This record gives sequence, structure tokens and C-alpha cells, in this order.
Amino acid sequence: MSRIVTVVSGGIDSVTMAHHLAAEGHELQVMSVDYNQRHRRELQFAAAAAQRLGAPYEEVDLRSLHRVMRGSSLTDPSVAVPRADRPVNGNPNIVPNRNAVLLSVAFALAVTVGADAVAFGVMAEDVGPSDTSPEFLRLFLEMERVATRGSLSPEVELLAPLIELPKTGVVALGEKLGVPWDQTWTCFRGQDIHCGACAACVERRGAFADLGITDPTVYREARTPR
Repeated sequence: MSRIVTVVSGGIDSVTMAHHLAAEGHELQVMSVDYNQRHRRELQFAAAAAQRLGAPYEEVDLRSLHRVMRGSSLTDPSVAVPRADRPVNGNPNIVPNRNAVLLSVAFALAVTVGADAVAFGVMAEDVGPSDTSPEFLRLFLEMERVATRGSLSPEVELLAPLIELPKTGVVALGEKLGVPWDQTWTCFRGQDIHCGACAACVERRGAFADLGITDPTVYREARTPR
């Protein structure tokens, strides 16, 4: 059994990862980060996952980061979240360098709690952006092993247990583990219910449909835009 700082956003991937690691018998320290994201509603679902799994929970307040991370629909109120069926140039939903910041905080917490590893919930479709790639994770771990030398084990790990699974694979694993899907949050718009039309919502509902699994999520738009 290992003690693992588990970075949980409250979405399907990270919540499933937390359930997976708990089922393997690891001791979890769940961490989420409030960077004043538009969809910060997700944080309540991260806290709920920690409570459900009997793990201590740390919500890190980095709300001022949104002023530095301008230009993304997730952090900048002036940038609209696009519909999945009306793409715009580039990807306004990506926050450059965000994961480097989140993982730095996670390793700092790992020092505090004496963890053996940090776990991050990237999955197969996430490996496009630079800071979700296997190369990034490998090099980031090398850097952290230097940064935490003398404070953490030289063999400290950065785990990405879902990185080879597509979204359908994550949902299938979550079904097996009994993840309560109504206790996860995906929508980038962060309104009172899932919009059903942003890229995250379309990916979410598509995974359930492809697997033939009932999706308990309430969507503002009843049908997936095509």
C-alpha cells in the first residue's frame, strides 16, 4: 500500500482514478485546486469523492491565478466557452502550463504528508496538449525528484493510471467500481446543470451512449449537437 496525493478535479476521469486507487488499497490524500475556474462547481464533487472514500481532503486556494492565466475560456470571463458543434480557431478550453502549476502544488503537499506518489487523472484523449503528454509527465517527475531531494523518497512516483484508457474505457472502469456519476462534474460552463453542448459535455454523454450505459446527468440541451 502506498500513500498517494491524488489530484481530483471532480470530473469523471479524476474521480474514477481516485476510486481505482482506493480499490487497490492505497491510502489517499485527495487534493483539488481552486484557480477561479469558470466551472469551479466541480470542486464540491472533488470534496464529495474524498468523503465517500474516507480520504482527507485539501482544497488549495489559487484563485488569483486566473489573472495570470488569461486567454482561456476556463479562466477568462471575456472568452466564451464554445459549443462543440461550432469550433473556433485554436482551443480556448486549454489553459497553458496549468498542469505544471497543479502538479507542483501536489508535490509540495506530498512532502507535507510524506507521500510515496502523486496521481494525476489524464486519459488517452488528453495527451494532445503538451502538459498532459507522457513526455511532460516523465520530465516533470525527474524535476520533482531533484526539487524534493532529501524531503521525499528518491523513488517518488508520478502516476497516471488512466493514461491508456479512452473516455469509454474510463466510464467502463468507473461502472465496475461503482462510481456515482451524478456526483461528478464535467461541464466547462459551470452553470447549475450541465449545458450538454460544450466539448466536455459532448464527450461525456457520447461515452455513455457508446457503451449503452444510462447517463444520469441532467443536461440543459436534451440532445447532443452534431
